[in-house]
Amino acid sequence: MDLNAKIKDLLFICLIFLGITQLSAHENQHEGFLTGADQPELYLPLLKGKTIGVVTNQTGLLKDRTHLVDFLVKNKIQIKTIFAPEHGFRGEADAGEHVKNGVDTKTGIPIVSLYGSNKKPTAAQLKGLDLVLFDIQDVGVRFYTYISTLTYVMEAGAENHVEVVVLDRPNPHDGYTDGPVLKSGFTSFVGMHKVPVVYGLTIGEYGKMVNGEKWLKNGVQAQYTVIPMKDYHKNKRYGMLERPSPNLPNDLSVNLYPSLCFFEGTQVSVGRGTALPFQIYGSPWTRDLPYQFTPKPTAGAKDPFLNGKLCYGENLSRHKGDLRQLDLGYLLNAYAHYKNPQQNFFLKNLFFDKLAGTDALRKQIVAGKSEYEIRNSWKKDLQDFEKIRVKYVIYPH
Repeated sequence: MDLNAKIKDLLFICLIFLGITQLSAHENQHEGFLTGADQPELYLPLLKGKTIGVVTNQTGLLKDRTHLVDFLVKNKIQIKTIFAPEHGFRGEADAGEHVKNGVDTKTGIPIVSLYGSNKKPTAAQLKGLDLVLFDIQDVGVRFYTYISTLTYVMEAGAENHVEVVVLDRPNPHDGYTDGPVLKSGFTSFVGMHKVPVVYGLTIGEYGKMVNGEKWLKNGVQAQYTVIPMKDYHKNKRYGMLERPSPNLPNDLSVNLYPSLCFFEGTQVSVGRGTALPFQIYGSPWTRDLPYQFTPKPTAGAKDPFLNGKLCYGENLSRHKGDLRQLDLGYLLNAYAHYKNPQQNFFLKNLFFDKLAGTDALRKQIVAGKSEYEIRNSWKKDLQDFEKIRVKYVIYPH
């Protein structure tokens, strides 16, 4: 081992000790691995001489941390428009916060929001484009909205004869499927297709499935191309160069996200407005739980749920390992300890059902079903989905 390697190892150990490891902790563990964006020889020839739009955000980075847009401009690719998803082009907007149109100050390219007045590009916004390039780090969970943005981009592309090219990136929840499959009547921007909560596909593979199964409106199909990753394996885990959204700051929060996001449809906080978003949970009405925290406004949560209220819950920030299934224990634990005769555990708007993609999970919890019974009720739907999923897998397990 050379001196530089020793210094790197010591620095990494110190970072772990201080609790400030970055999302890119796994970054160099897989020699030979490259994202789609890091293989410009595969996509620059598709872009030369064309007018393009780019759907991206702060995660659209090459391995040297150059942003894709800056790289394309340097290579004289004609970008007419940057399309920004939820959280905005620079990734600073709160979850659900209206994202405004604007101009990228660095390049002068107009930015069109796909999380403002329209979530689907309009014909006018696509006018003059030959191709839309999509490069966003996804999380691999149905209610994370980047796959919905991709769906609308593909749909608009199909309707307006604009090609869609996806630069593929790792799925931090790849290699397994879990959770209830979305049922008819529960479609929304946090769940557009009949897939489970964890669906085991990269974003490029997901788009292939949406196109191949004719899930776009009226069964239209996009001219769709995936620039695949190099040396990617679905059972391995790869670091992210940048957090995918303000409240998923590290690998642990991403790993716990599919289990904890259900709380967004309840009276329980998932730690927005604290230093540990999606690593803790609690509420003022679960007083028997041991951990205490008080949500307060932060850069990524300007008005957090239960703002200023003392919450009692559980701290999962020391959780070890890579959770490869949903853990319903947190949800069932909070429900069992919830004592508030004035307010139901579940929000009145039943956003919980949209997250679950069904009303069955809520009813099972209320009925006192065990985690085993609940998980068992998903089996048949997961088996049926697997028959669809396997058709679109690009990478080895």
